[in-house]
Amino acid sequence: MSAEQFTQIFRDEHRKVRDVLFDLIQAFDRRDPQRIGALLGEAASYAGPHFRYEEESLYPALVEVFGRQYIEKLLHDHDRVIGTAARLVELSGKQALSVDDVAEATELVRSILPHVSDCDGLSIMVERLPAATVQDILATRERAWSENLELFTWTSGVRTRPAVSAEQIAREYVATTASTSAQAR
Repeated sequence: MSAEQFTQIFRDEHRKVRDVLFDLIQAFDRRDPQRIGALLGEAASYAGPHFRYEEESLYPALVEVFGRQYIEKLLHDHDRVIGTAARLVELSGKQALSVDDVAEATELVRSILPHVSDCDGLSIMVERLPAATVQDILATRERAWSENLELFTWTSGVRTRPAVSAEQIAREYVATTASTSAQAR
C-alpha cells in the first residue's frame, strides 16, 4: 500500500471519529442514554486500535519530521482524550443529566475535536516517509485492528503510558467554568 492509500484510510478514520463526536454532542443534548451509550461504545471500540497504531508506529516514525516535542504533544492529547472519554462515560451513567452535565459533556466532546483535525493533517507528512516506513505503519495498523482492543482495554492492559484521569478532567472543567464565570462578572 502506498502513502496515498494510507492518507485515504487515515482520513476516513478521522471522519468517522468526527461524526461520532458530533452525534455524541447531539445525544447528550437530547439526553438520550441509549444513544449516548452506543456512541461512547463505538468511539471506544474505534479509538483503541486507532490510537494504538498511531502511538506504536505512526508517531515514532514522525519524530524525525516534527521533533520529539510535538510528538509528545500528540501523546499528551491522547492522554487527555482517554481521560475525557472516561469522564463522558461517568456522565453517561447518571440517572438524569442536568443542564450542567450536558454543558460539561458538550465542552468535553468539543475539546477532542482539535486533536481529530490536527491528527488528520499528519497524513501529508507520511507522504514524505520512505515506502518501507509507510508499510511498517500499515502493518502495525493491521495488527492493532485485528486485535481490536477497545480504548479502555488497550489503555489498562497494553498501553504503558498513564492517561489523565476522569477525575482530573472533571476538576479542570470545574476550574475553567469557575474562571470563565468570574471573568464574565
